[in-house]
Amino acid sequence: MQPRGSILGTRVQRVEDPQLLTRGGVYTDDLVDDALASAVHVSFVRSPIAHARITSIDLTALRAAPGFVAAFTAEDLALPGARPMLATIDERFTRPILAAGTVRYVGEPVAIVVTEGYYQAEDVGELVDIEYDPLPPVVDPLAAGRDEVLLFPDVGTNTVCEFLPEHRDEQLFENCEVVVSSEIVNQRVAPAPLETRAAAASWGSDDRLTMWLPNQGAQTSQRALAALLGLDISRLRIVTPDVGGAFGAKFGADPEHAAVAWVARELARPARWSEQRYDNMLAMTHGRAQLQTVTIGGDRDGKLRAYRLDVVQDCGAYPAIGALLPSLTRMMAPGTYRFERVESAARCVVTNTTPIGAYRGAGRPEATAAVERAVDLFAAEIGMDPADVRRRNLLPAFAEPQENGSGALYDSGDYPAALELALSAAGYDDLRREQAERRERGDVRLLGIGLASYVEITGGGDEAGAPSENALIEVHPDGTATILTGTSPHGQGHATAWAMLASDELGIPIELITVRHGDTDLVPEGGGTGGSRSLQQGGAAVQQAARELADIARLRAADMLEANPDDLRIDRDRAAITVAGSPHVAVTLAELAGVERLFVRTVFTAPGATFPFGAHVAVVEVDTETGRPTLLRLISVDDAGVVLNPLLADGQRHGGLAQGAAQALFEEMVYDDDGNPLTATFADYAFPSAAELPMFQLETMETPTTYNPLGAKGLGEAGTIGSTPAVQNAVIDAVAHLGVRHIDMPTTSRRIWEAIQTATTNAEGRL
Repeated sequence: MQPRGSILGTRVQRVEDPQLLTRGGVYTDDLVDDALASAVHVSFVRSPIAHARITSIDLTALRAAPGFVAAFTAEDLALPGARPMLATIDERFTRPILAAGTVRYVGEPVAIVVTEGYYQAEDVGELVDIEYDPLPPVVDPLAAGRDEVLLFPDVGTNTVCEFLPEHRDEQLFENCEVVVSSEIVNQRVAPAPLETRAAAASWGSDDRLTMWLPNQGAQTSQRALAALLGLDISRLRIVTPDVGGAFGAKFGADPEHAAVAWVARELARPARWSEQRYDNMLAMTHGRAQLQTVTIGGDRDGKLRAYRLDVVQDCGAYPAIGALLPSLTRMMAPGTYRFERVESAARCVVTNTTPIGAYRGAGRPEATAAVERAVDLFAAEIGMDPADVRRRNLLPAFAEPQENGSGALYDSGDYPAALELALSAAGYDDLRREQAERRERGDVRLLGIGLASYVEITGGGDEAGAPSENALIEVHPDGTATILTGTSPHGQGHATAWAMLASDELGIPIELITVRHGDTDLVPEGGGTGGSRSLQQGGAAVQQAARELADIARLRAADMLEANPDDLRIDRDRAAITVAGSPHVAVTLAELAGVERLFVRTVFTAPGATFPFGAHVAVVEVDTETGRPTLLRLISVDDAGVVLNPLLADGQRHGGLAQGAAQALFEEMVYDDDGNPLTATFADYAFPSAAELPMFQLETMETPTTYNPLGAKGLGEAGTIGSTPAVQNAVIDAVAHLGVRHIDMPTTSRRIWEAIQTATTNAEGRL
């Protein structure tokens, strides 16, 4: 029999899928647990006004309503609220659990209604009588920055923080022959996960809280919820059920989660909450929401010299994670290019809108969108093909860490190779010829080709130090094994990937390995899943644990087999320890576990963040009579180092490409001047189905990192980062010959049509 080869790098089928495709997932709203028997149902009465003083709240009419249990307002809750994440931000920007005195966005929770049944909550909630004294709202972040309308009068400003260079260089573009500047909107979007927010809470007889919470990291949620409740972390257990989509918006804990826990304790009954879709669109954190000014300079031969990015970040009504995003945008501002001089600045302001949080890529897509539009604007100004401008200015291949000019230390990369692979796979020259032919014929449907070269940061550390993650592996006497991990999957396929890593080292079949996560009693420490950190840190920890367990097994087997440990080997075909040269002399891992518990816990620490990169080419068709864009092709090269399982990697890439293209073409949370959301339902908020998207063309490229033994970088957000500017650039490219220079996202039919009409009118005026 041939020895078993490594399974790493092969398309192993997901072990998670059979259950999801048959029984389905067990989400928070599906939980059946004795601790939740006789649970009450919590709902929130939310403000219908963007900015107002609360003059009175009358709960009298609720008392006789069917199913009514209790109702509470801010006066009842003695909870600290959600303080700003940055210590430098004024604590008076703290977000209350329930609005106290003033509401600052449509959807802000004002009162809690508790009922016996879920479906009674809406009827009972309508009986809450709240009177508001409207205040002037401010929705536009530029207007907010003028401080004419203040959300927090006692603070005296709407600016919560600024990120500024040490010295602004007034001669940044002094030696440039061509300088181009443009204002760009990276619009507000809704995460819109299939599963809305939810929670279930039960206090034990020991006065300890168990909270079931869909999240991206149980330990992070535990710390955040403990802070909201003013509770010692030892008295709080977080359990993560299946999670139906997160995209960054389910990290930590929200004020509503604290309210559910408080209700359960106040009423001495378990409590549950499951958000309706309309509430989710109003109140779950939104993403992006940056106003950007890009200025790029260089020579007429295509050489880029200087780049400046100025950002105004809309934080929404309270500065949550949104206030941190510009720091990542600034770090990644120069992208894949070798600018001689780079400068960036950012200002974060509050507005009467839903707070901004993390959304797939969190600050890095915004940086790529800005610089990739800037490069295309520069190419258009000098009349050069955008591919040639990129070829001339991309950083050359490097295998040793290299600083990008904004403080980021790229670990490894070959950006020119990624671009050339994408262009070749797309048939770029043929596309340009077809584009020219359509224009010459005067076709109504014009072709647009958009490019994007990108690099992003993944797997970064936190204030505590270097990036790290823990893992525990235990082999049981029956031959099965259990892995405990501090990562928290919500679609990434960790049960498959982590089992692959352990199986490859120990020989235990994948189907005999169980991966457990998301229970703070079981795994007290962990970094969760976000920032595309899982494989490079969580996976590396599993591999390290498996190797350490193999070493322990060899030492124990040496005594049993009366052999030198150096002469012992892992037989992966039998999950056994054998003597070199005498394979019949062996002891299985299961037999060793039957004698003494066989397990190991380890922590993997990386030297720093990794920087995956790639290049995308988008091909669109634009109907000039209606403005309608159609995405025909999307070709992606996403280099995330060594790929563990191409099936899982491709799934992550497909999802990211769809989400990134959706921002470029469809998605936008829109408010009117009074702060009323105009896109708060799926009837108004557009995002694509499979019918609106083409089959994606995925090209393979692997540039290993030395920062972990797997050679892997993060991949979960890559598709989102490159596809957005590629698709936007393609739409603009389709009509650029008509005089169109820029169209903000989403590039809807109306915006494209209006841009064409404006360009045509301007051209006629110049005749």
